[in-house]
Amino acid sequence: MKLLQSINGHGRVFLRSLGRRHYAVQPEEYTRRNYANNLSEYNTVVGSVTAQRKHFLLRDVYDDMMIDGVQPSRDTFHSLIAGTMKGARLQDAFFFRDEMKAMGLLPDVTLYNFLISICGKCKRSEHAIQILEEMKRNEVKPTGQTYICLLNACATTGKLDRVYAIVRDMTAAGLGLNKFCYAGLISAHRNKIPLADDTAARIIELVEQSKGWSSPEQMGATAENVMMGVVPEELFNIPTAEYINRRGWFVDKKLTVYHAASHALADLCSVEAMETLLKMLEQDNNRPDPFTTMQVMRCYLHSGNLDRGCQVFEEFMNSGRPPFVELFVTLIEGAMVGHTPKGMQIAQDALVSMTSKNIFLNPRVASDLLLIAAGEKIGGYTTANYLWDLMQARNFIPPPPVVEAYFAGLKEREVPKDEPRLLKVIQVLDNYQGRFSVRP
Repeated sequence: MKLLQSINGHGRVFLRSLGRRHYAVQPEEYTRRNYANNLSEYNTVVGSVTAQRKHFLLRDVYDDMMIDGVQPSRDTFHSLIAGTMKGARLQDAFFFRDEMKAMGLLPDVTLYNFLISICGKCKRSEHAIQILEEMKRNEVKPTGQTYICLLNACATTGKLDRVYAIVRDMTAAGLGLNKFCYAGLISAHRNKIPLADDTAARIIELVEQSKGWSSPEQMGATAENVMMGVVPEELFNIPTAEYINRRGWFVDKKLTVYHAASHALADLCSVEAMETLLKMLEQDNNRPDPFTTMQVMRCYLHSGNLDRGCQVFEEFMNSGRPPFVELFVTLIEGAMVGHTPKGMQIAQDALVSMTSKNIFLNPRVASDLLLIAAGEKIGGYTTANYLWDLMQARNFIPPPPVVEAYFAGLKEREVPKDEPRLLKVIQVLDNYQGRFSVRP
């Protein structure tokens, strides 16, 4: 089908142009412009759009289905809502739910689990509770997965009272706590506002308690979730969700609780607790996987201990494991905190090392790092310049706010008016000005 070959190149404009069809065209022209003709083909398109992470196009595909008079099935709505869950598109998910109900199709427990998960991703725990109430009204029985989705959804907003109430409900229903429950409890303590003084100590206690967790069958991955490519880490909003399908054993799945704990302790910059966690990991005859190593580095670097952060990075690189780009990014970002001369030099050296190993940043990450580097107020601005040059070499154009920040940094320095970087930045801003009027 033509959409599957061209969707990468045309995106939303392509689908919208197809979606606003006029029927006063010749049959041959209509056939040429149409990218799906029946339910099976539309289901394939939905799966393709989701796989390419173009979740914002799902609503357009659905609009085209309606224009074509194709009746969505329950499986179609499952795929649409699963896609919105992956993309954290709350309004689209509720829209598809309402459309489904309007067609006489009541959501089942799997769809309700997806909806609760989306609420968690968007930090809308109150909506997640409303979804549970709707389930009860429609006499849809919650499963173990439902409770875990709800627990983790409430954990994202630090609702400790609600989280422990869910734990009590699970216990009353005969459901034991598994690793995803303990991950949610850790997240709830981390996200509580205001933070308690003993948050780090409480996290360590939860890790210790988790060693006796049970895992009832109904709380694992369902066959339907597997078929739609929804892994438990993604469904339950575990910190490793973004990396779970990364190749090279980036995430050791048996370390889920350690992942949640290390991620929380890195946020808290609690070096002492992090070192305690590493000792516990060693006592369990495990070693930090790349994700955990990232969190350890982040903890040290954001605490100002650049030497220890670099040491952790070097130890990993010398361990014979693949040189993951995520670890380089963690080092670069953490080293630039505070824009100290030593940190900026560490960041630049890491960028040079990456380039020598033919490891490249994608446009989004490169733009994020350039925005941070552009905040350097003293020094030679060499890290920002190096990032800009890397992006130009790969024909990456940063978004307007990043270009403006980099331009502001150049103007603060004595840069000749005919300097190539300055001229290129001005050209990019002029091009943006014609579309967005962003030039200062």
